[in-house]
Amino acid sequence: MNATLLSYYQAIEDASHDMLTAARAGNWDEVVKLEGACAMLISQLKHAAAEKPLVSEEAQLKSRVMQRILVNDAEIRQLAEPWLDDLDDMLTGSSKTLH
Repeated sequence: MNATLLSYYQAIEDASHDMLTAARAGNWDEVVKLEGACAMLISQLKHAAAEKPLVSEEAQLKSRVMQRILVNDAEIRQLAEPWLDDLDDMLTGSSKTLH
């Protein structure tokens, strides 16, 4: 069993869960920090996967972990959307007027 490779997937899932927790709390600085950690883990995963790919039952486990990561990512994006719209308004000089 390729425990090292699976541990990368698990670490990425854990980081995505932590990102979701931070996003739910509105702590976007923490989300950005954790996103950087995820990027590093993904880079390490790519290198490790090139050396020794997963076998069938490991690939099934990987698939379940990836699905959980995607669910976390979707919720983070949903939470970030209003924040990103506000940031875009600030950068373009648009302002919301209340009537």
